[in-house]
Amino acid sequence: MTTPPPPAPRKVFGRLSLPERNFVADALRTETVGGVLLLLAAVAALAWANIPALSDSYESVSHFHIGPASLGLDLSIEHWAADGLLAIFFFVAGIELKRELVAGDLRDPRAAALPVVAALCGMAVPALVYTLTSSAGGGSLAGWAVPTATDIAFALAVLAVIGTSLPSALRAFLLTLAVVDDLFAILIIAVFFTDDLDFLALGGSALGLALFWLLLRKGVKGWYVYVPLALVIWALMYNSGIHATIAGVAMGLMLRCSTREGEEHSPGGHIEHLVRPLSAGLAVPLFALFSAGVSISGGALGEVFTQPETLGVVLGLVVGKTLGIFGGTWLTARFTRASLSDDLEWADVFAVASLAGIGFTVSLLIGELAFEGDAALTDEVKAAVLAGSLIAAAVATVLLKFRNAKYRRLYEDEERDDDLDGVPDVYELHDPAYHLRMAEIHERKAAEHRRIAEKQTAARLAEVPGGAGEEHDGPA
Repeated sequence: MTTPPPPAPRKVFGRLSLPERNFVADALRTETVGGVLLLLAAVAALAWANIPALSDSYESVSHFHIGPASLGLDLSIEHWAADGLLAIFFFVAGIELKRELVAGDLRDPRAAALPVVAALCGMAVPALVYTLTSSAGGGSLAGWAVPTATDIAFALAVLAVIGTSLPSALRAFLLTLAVVDDLFAILIIAVFFTDDLDFLALGGSALGLALFWLLLRKGVKGWYVYVPLALVIWALMYNSGIHATIAGVAMGLMLRCSTREGEEHSPGGHIEHLVRPLSAGLAVPLFALFSAGVSISGGALGEVFTQPETLGVVLGLVVGKTLGIFGGTWLTARFTRASLSDDLEWADVFAVASLAGIGFTVSLLIGELAFEGDAALTDEVKAAVLAGSLIAAAVATVLLKFRNAKYRRLYEDEERDDDLDGVPDVYELHDPAYHLRMAEIHERKAAEHRRIAEKQTAARLAEVPGGAGEEHDGPA
């Protein structure tokens, strides 16, 4: 009796399945465009806040209040951006997380271990770095959570700007890492930045969520049902004292992200496809516009690296994120006996880990919550987030540029479609029909080359006067 061969060792950052590859490509395409808009919004905010002729108008617009006071929603524009628009961002994050849990990498515990452990280490180590740095300088420990978040849109925008074509497995890791990162950031906001609770409003929000879930299960359709209900749930969640973005992720997690017979896309996938451009192209850039406008001067930048709180944020993003994610990934691979993909090296993982040190949207939000009531320190921490993210982006750019030629070759190999059937060739190497199509293509090319060769040979013979060999027929 023959014994079965031992299972092949699992590869870390191996090639994605075709459906997962297509989903990641679509998601990252939208996030990249949104990331470029995010960068433009951040630059516009800094210019608006620091040009003397415009800075007063920035403050006036940011702090202009609008909304029904009777419903507890008389909020500033800045507040609406942070609590209202970011709820859309977290709604998409909730759908992404649900999809990952039921159809993506997180549905397999072995595959999920890598991004989950990497994300946890990528949050724990920056928090530890901040705590040690701030406590050593006698600063406040309230900002420990600020450097724990990764901004996927900003990171992808950096990739787009520097022109690095990361292999799809590394891009998928970055995306999944950011999804898990967002989940834990939401939990941090809910647990550590909730003070006084209004249980009546919280109960009303819970009832609204229950109704939202019931309507989904009954198959009720129509945006005119869900959008007004979502607004009521959001308003009640805001008035309960829990950050209103929690409502967004809760509703996102309730959507069904698995397909049934006869469905091309799941309801969650369809809604995510509709809402993601709104989140990446409008909600997040507007939040950046009204959150990133901090006063920048030589003295202010100097204070970023001298104050314990701000230095803790910078070191947490640049050092803590890189070491945490790289260390978590290496330890997971080491103790699960998984081997790195043959096409990659650990230097590539380190470069991606440094890219994850770009913390913008959620870091700015947590900075506002952590130092609420201290406007000066809030602005300084925002400046530290910007500085840390820029340093992390610069470090990642240098590291990734060293390997850019190899990444481009890997990317081109992944995207090559010589048989023009819309499916990359690497996914069809074990399909006999693919090889028959390629044989037919090569046969057509060979026939064309033979025809050209015969034509060129005939043309050369015609150029010889009297035909070939007539001029020198006699003996030498």
